Parts: sequence; structure tokens; C-alpha cells
Amino acid sequence: MQIKDITPFIGAEMTGVDYEDLQRPEVFRQLAELVHRRELAVVRGLDITPKQQIELASRLGRPVPFLMAKYRHPEHEEIMISSNAMKANRPVGVARVGNFWHQDSSYMKDPAPYTMLHGVDVPSTSGHTLYASALDVYDRLPQEWKEKIAGRTALHTVSKRQRISPEHVGLSIAELKALVELEYPMTEHPLVRQDPTSGRPYLYGAPEYMDSVVGFDANENAEFFALIDRLIQDPDRVYTHRWTTDDLVVWKTATTYHAATAIEPGATRTVHRVSIEEDGQWPA
Repeated sequence: MQIKDITPFIGAEMTGVDYEDLQRPEVFRQLAELVHRRELAVVRGLDITPKQQIELASRLGRPVPFLMAKYRHPEHEEIMISSNAMKANRPVGVARVGNFWHQDSSYMKDPAPYTMLHGVDVPSTSGHTLYASALDVYDRLPQEWKEKIAGRTALHTVSKRQRISPEHVGLSIAELKALVELEYPMTEHPLVRQDPTSGRPYLYGAPEYMDSVVGFDANENAEFFALIDRLIQDPDRVYTHRWTTDDLVVWKTATTYHAATAIEPGATRTVHRVSIEEDGQWPA
């Protein structure tokens, strides 16, 4: 087994590990500690079944059934299938998931603190996942902005990224927006939080899941959103995960920004996603 940091600012990688190794408490503890210390952990080439993925997830916390039943794994409700593949002329899973920078489910009151992805069928030349550290983003904020956002909250919303469903056909844009706001009311979160592992402050919020910073006017919001977009997407501070078959990637949702890149024409990509709630038992 080998462990190494991926970048100076986010991520660690484990190689030479199989499922049986991770059944050993001391090995799994190392994986869990990497997630907490480095925000993101990658286990390369981990050949596991969906049931085994859920078992591993359950040792970090409590796997949560995916909200939309039609995109769940047919045998395991905790797994969401992200895929652009087709079978019998029907989608295998949901395509175009997370193709924008975000922190998972920040528009919810209590987002699950961990996400786990397993690469089932992945191209090597496209469909990458980009990652950036929210701790690093906060560190790079100009001091004047750190002072401006100190103690402030922000309103988070899914309205900018809500998917259009068949039941929305015929609605005007205004009607659709009102429906989304009714079904998914805005949630208010502190803009700066403290990571419980390191004690470091981090920025909680990405423009695509935020409506506004409370107390900012329109110009201040626009300026701030443009600034954090630049900081998040700085190519010198982004880790690009180029998937290989059976990669397992686990991250802390609050401190990890991420975005999926486009899949080249003719390629298929299928990954299994598990959202994990905290239950106080990590690591086991």
C-alpha cells in the first residue's frame, strides 16, 4: 500500500489496496483520516460491487437513499447512477450531473457531509472531475473581502440549476421559478465556517447554488460572485481527477468544490454515487 498527497492544497491517493485490505480496521481508518485531513481521498483501481460500495460508505456514516427513485440503482436505493449510457433505448442513469462548480447540496438545510463515487465505466480522455479546496479558496481571498464577509450569511438556492421535468411543460419561466422556490425554499448558511478537523476557516458557497449574500447590494453580490468564481477555477489550484476504471473517490461535501467536465462524443461514462450522512461512528 502506498499513500501520497495529490496536490499541496487538496487530495490524497491510496494505491495497492483492495476490498479485503479495507476490511482491516487500521487500513480503513487511514482512508477515513485522509478524507478528513485532505478533504478528498482517491483509492485507485478498487474493484468492488455496489453492495460492497454501500458497506464501505456505511463505515463512514449512513448511506442515504437517492431522492429521485428513477435514477437509483435497481437493487440498491442508496446508489445514484450517473450515466449517459442507454440500455434498451432507455437511460441507464441521469446524465449531465454536476457539470458546474458547487458544494454538494448546499441548498439544503443539512447536507450530507460525505460523497462517495465509484468509477464503473469511465473514459480516460474526458468526463474528468475537477476539485478545489474551500479552505484554500478562503485563504486566497483578499483581506478586504475577508473583512466584508466576516459574520455574514448567504442564501442558497437550487433554482439556477433545477432540471426541467415533463411535468413542467407549459409553465412560464416565472411560474417554474415560483414552483422551484416553493418546493425548494432558499436556505441560509454562514458564509465562513470552520473545519472541525483542522480548525481552518473555509468559504461555504458557490455562485451556482447561491442567490445572494445577506446585506450585500446587487453590485456587491456580482463582484463577490465573480471573485470566488475566479478563485475556485484558478487552474493552478484545481485538481483534475482523470478517471480510471474502479477508482473510488470520497470527499467532504462542505469543504470540497467540484465540477464534472464534458464527455466526448461517442463515449459513455457511468459512476455510482452514494451520499453519506454523519452518524458519529467513523472510522470503523
